[in-house]
Amino acid sequence: MRYLLLSIVILISACQPQETPQDKNNMSTLSTQHINYGGWPSPISAQSVVQGAKGLSNLAVDNGYVYWVESRPEENGRSTIMRQKEDQPDSPPEEVLPVPWNARTRVHEYGGRSMLVNDGVVWFTHFTDQRIYRMTIGETPVAITPEDNIRFGACELDATRQRLICIREDHRVLGEPQNTLVAIPTYGMSEGEILFEGSSFVSAASVSPDGKHIAFIAWDHPNMPWDNTHLWSASFDENGKLNNLFEHNPGDSESAIDPQWDHDGNLYVLSDRNNWWSLYKVSGEGFTPLNLQPEQSEIGGPAWQIGKHYYRILNDGSIVAQVVQGATGQLYLLTPTDNTMHSLTPESAAIEDFVLFDFGIYVIQDPKTRPAELVALRWVNSSSLSSTLFRTASNASLAPAWIPEVREVSFPVADNESAYGLFYPPTNPNVSAPEGSLPPLIVMVHGGPTSKASPTYSVSKYFWTSRGFGILDLNYRGSTGYGRDFRQSLYGQWGVSDVEDAVAGAQWLAEQGLADSDKLIIRGGSAGGYTTLAALAFSDVFKAGASYYGISDIEALAGDTHKFESRYLDQVIGPYPERKDLYIDRSPIHHLDGFNAPLLLLQGLEDKVVPPNQSEMIFNALKDKGIPTAYIPFEGEGHGFRKSENIVTALNAELYFYQQVLSLPAAELLPAIEIIGMRH
Repeated sequence: MRYLLLSIVILISACQPQETPQDKNNMSTLSTQHINYGGWPSPISAQSVVQGAKGLSNLAVDNGYVYWVESRPEENGRSTIMRQKEDQPDSPPEEVLPVPWNARTRVHEYGGRSMLVNDGVVWFTHFTDQRIYRMTIGETPVAITPEDNIRFGACELDATRQRLICIREDHRVLGEPQNTLVAIPTYGMSEGEILFEGSSFVSAASVSPDGKHIAFIAWDHPNMPWDNTHLWSASFDENGKLNNLFEHNPGDSESAIDPQWDHDGNLYVLSDRNNWWSLYKVSGEGFTPLNLQPEQSEIGGPAWQIGKHYYRILNDGSIVAQVVQGATGQLYLLTPTDNTMHSLTPESAAIEDFVLFDFGIYVIQDPKTRPAELVALRWVNSSSLSSTLFRTASNASLAPAWIPEVREVSFPVADNESAYGLFYPPTNPNVSAPEGSLPPLIVMVHGGPTSKASPTYSVSKYFWTSRGFGILDLNYRGSTGYGRDFRQSLYGQWGVSDVEDAVAGAQWLAEQGLADSDKLIIRGGSAGGYTTLAALAFSDVFKAGASYYGISDIEALAGDTHKFESRYLDQVIGPYPERKDLYIDRSPIHHLDGFNAPLLLLQGLEDKVVPPNQSEMIFNALKDKGIPTAYIPFEGEGHGFRKSENIVTALNAELYFYQQVLSLPAAELLPAIEIIGMRH
């Protein structure tokens, strides 16, 4: 009963609307309670993680409006299209794409840019059938591509020829789907005229402002877009076909991404040829570095989704760019004329998207201490901007006392190298633990593996820290943000280096007196789920784990995943079948003898990236071995959970699982799940 009363008081003090930030400091005067770590009562429920939550992405500007795509867990993950007048930030935004329309592409399965706006007309890819639809605001969308097994995404407007230039992924062919660059008339019906084909993959195109030139990136198996890619450019002939097609970097030694043209017809591209993704001016096969960004920083990132832009060139030659330094990303103004750089978003930890407009920049930023937000940065003078809030990813934010002081850490790993991470200490203003006790630690392993953890505001993390858990959000070898060499240090070592780094990070924090070595937990999704399973199979450091759609049999995945990642394993493991021995040696399913810690498995049944059999086979094997394990499948979910009820179910199940298998105190009544092999 005292826990219930305490939770009610904490709830009143923790959640404050964003409109009154001054109220956030009015904390409860309730005296601090002494309760064991992991069992602290918290108002941050699983429901609060998704309640009113929105995802903001895909910015566009047109006729005095800013447009964006907004995903909504409470609408089964539907992505709608919103807009708002540039001069009316305080007015309610207008939803222009009604139910049941869903603006989301499935190209590469991970999708990306799905909307294009011009002169009051919106073109978007509808998730259900992957057709492109044209919509005049206020009217019913009309399909301009046929109903067939084809996917479209990341369209650019070729205004001169009244057509869209898009990535097309054709699933009608035998074997792997075919990725091409196609031109689709803005009106009418067409499956697209092929402009470029022959490579395994092709990226979103960039059309020059005068409409005379085009540039794009292409790459071939076994490369990913962050490995070795090729920059192409061409002009258009009188029929709109590509003319004078030229490959600017015929070698295989760099990841070139995001080509763009300035208003004078000069071509730019990002390349990691000098270890860090940086901006280059391109002429023929000559790449001239601009050398504008801070040292040991990157402009760019791994192209898991199509159509993302990392920089924009202003008419005066200055550049607005997303600059990443380790775990943190900010928007910078880079000025070549005087070789200066200036952070435009000093509070941000990551940048989702940005776009230029007449008087400034719209940016979706992820601050460290409040939810993601869409803001307009307007030029006051040449070196300063004012900021106006247009939209937030949540209607309320937590009071500052509930937000942990995140600490960026590095720690030694094998071969005299270092790995990195973000440490979140247990944080609850109304509760403390008994003196001398240590908290359970959750090592969170990001996916990819070519991704990264960033110190952004995250209610899903505070769900854990407010209950007395510490978190190490791990940036293991292979993560992005630390240069090409660090990223590729995982190549040939997946299942080895990442596991070593997870183990080393957990042990290092325990040695610092920040975690209980008997209550170390590991959890991750996708590639992070694989690292979770491998860490449990190949080490005895972790006492429990949770795998979200993780990989248990690498060999099976090699022949049972989608085209985009079908040869990724060649890089991070080795070529198959030549190195079949490595696929078997590093597959957790073949090392059941090493499993002793309880395991929770969560899996979407519509997952095409990591099929459900990956979770099912390890569940059945551990069940037969007698290891405490639980498996929760989710109907209608793919690779990543989008529906609010499923996100809530998964989070509550994970907490319940840890409470049961680690004998943690319980401050709340949670829905029970069946844990096979659990002795009560």
